[in-house]
Amino acid sequence: MNDVKETLAFRLGTLGTLMQDRFAAKVASYELKPKHVGLMAVLRDGTAAASQQDLAARLGVAPSLIVALADHLERLGAVERVRDPGDRRRQTLALTERGADLLARCVEAARELDDEIAASLSPPQRAALHEALGRLAAGAGLPH
Repeated sequence: MNDVKETLAFRLGTLGTLMQDRFAAKVASYELKPKHVGLMAVLRDGTAAASQQDLAARLGVAPSLIVALADHLERLGAVERVRDPGDRRRQTLALTERGADLLARCVEAARELDDEIAASLSPPQRAALHEALGRLAAGAGLPH
């Protein structure tokens, strides 16, 4: 393996960029970017409303990014900010029904892309790829 194009890092990076761009194009019609979708997914999967600070720490991003994403999602009616009754200085974010609907549409768009990229794979190969990517994600500390 003397060629960078043969490495997992290069291949996953290239495919990742391609899929990210295609996914971004699909969700743009909902006035969303992939990071908005990621935030909504974290809110959906959370056990309770999460503060913007907690979300930033969980996602490993700057709190200012969470604020900007939440501002946009709030304008779309996808999330709502609620004062924490235990700490009036703290606001939590919660996914609204509109947000759940938008997220479901984005999941469908992602599944369409899954079908496109895995079209040349047999069902066992696709399952093996899914399992391998899950293990790689878990090993890197990412959701899987």
